[in-house]
Amino acid sequence: DVQLVESGGGSVQTGGSLTLSCTTSGYTYGLCMGWFRQAPGKGREEVASIDSGGTSKYDDSVKGRFAISKDNAKNTLYLQMNSLKPEDTAMYYCAARACGFSAFRYWGQGTQVTVS
Repeated sequence: DVQLVESGGGSVQTGGSLTLSCTTSGYTYGLCMGWFRQAPGKGREEVASIDSGGTSKYDDSVKGRFAISKDNAKNTLYLQMNSLKPEDTAMYYCAARACGFSAFRYWGQGTQVTVS
């Protein structure tokens, strides 16, 4: 099984930066990883993803401001968030799936990001 634990959320002013981390444990070989967010009263949306080869994708709303990366030696996924806006306020979740499947099966508990 795979366990995911996020950290790094917090409160920041508009224009500020935060880096989220997601530490993984369990069988993580060949996983595709992603960051999702859910704001109050809204559905969950995929923010960024990275495959097992390191290719990343971003939602248009964060392109040029967010960067997803992973450190395989540390079993950690990151989301560097720059130029934060109030509309980035949400609970952020780390997720993982086997790259051969479309659905994310494993989820962390979430970390809150508030931009004011």
